[in-house]
Formats: sequence, structure tokens, C-alpha cells
Amino acid sequence: MNKLINPFLIIIFAVILRLIPHVPNFAPISAMALFGGVYLNKEYALIVPLLAMFLSDIFLGFHSTILFVYGSFLLIGFMGIWLSKHKNLRNIFLATFFSSVLFFIITNFGVWINGGLYPKMLTGLLDCYVSAIPFFRNTILGDAFYVSLFFGSYELAINFFKKSAPSI
Repeated sequence: MNKLINPFLIIIFAVILRLIPHVPNFAPISAMALFGGVYLNKEYALIVPLLAMFLSDIFLGFHSTILFVYGSFLLIGFMGIWLSKHKNLRNIFLATFFSSVLFFIITNFGVWINGGLYPKMLTGLLDCYVSAIPFFRNTILGDAFYVSLFFGSYELAINFFKKSAPSI
């Protein structure tokens, strides 16, 4: 079954989902990073979400926080690799939530440090995080939705193929 997951199909799917209109921060990339870490070879696990981001950013545009965004997805990919050896419902739930938190902390730090919206002092950093809370809700919901979709669909497919395979 692992051979049926082609990393390039995952990339194309993620790019399409990022390019079609969607609620801000309700995107599949964190879920792709976790899913890739669990089910793909380690090389693909780290490159798939970054390649999906890069390809879609060609159309959406590059920005000053790109290293923070890509860095957070790289770390989430490593979390997925860890999850591959510790996969259970509880750990998938915790990894999903932690990936949302990680993305929030890292990317909003990038907004604060690279942007001119907030003063470069602790109060500015706190203002940046507080201003981003509405987006954080969408991040959590999107990550939960796409992790459920990817992991659930894959596990259902594995069970289906196991049951329908002829026994020898």
C-alpha cells in the first residue's frame, strides 16, 4: 500500500488546495508534513511539504517570513518522522495540535522580527501574537481537518485492501 502514495501526487494535491480560495490558514501543509513523516521515506517526508509550499508560492508570491514558514514545516516534518514510530490516536492528536502551536509561534515571531507593524520590544511581540489569535483558530481547525482526512483515508484504504486481498 505504501507504493500507492506517490509523493508527487501529494505535492500536486497540496499545491491545488493552497491555490484555490480558502479560509486564511486553513491549509493542508502541516498535515502533509505530519502525514509524510509517518508514511513516506524520510527524504520525501521533509521535502514534500516544502516543495508544495515553494510551487504554490510561485503563484501566490514570496514574502519576508518565508524562512520562518518553511522552517516551521521542516520541524513539523521531523515531528512526523517521530510520529511514524509512535503512531496512535493520542499521539496523532497531540502532534497535530503541537504542529499548529509550533507554526503559530515561529511564523508570528517572523512577522514581528521582519515586519514593521510591531515595535521591536516585548510588548510588540506580544501584540503580534495577540493579533494573530484569530488566524490560530483557523490553523488548528485546518490542521485537524486535513490530518483526519489524510490519516483516516489512508488507514481506511489499508484496511480495505487487507480485507479484499486474497489469503494464501
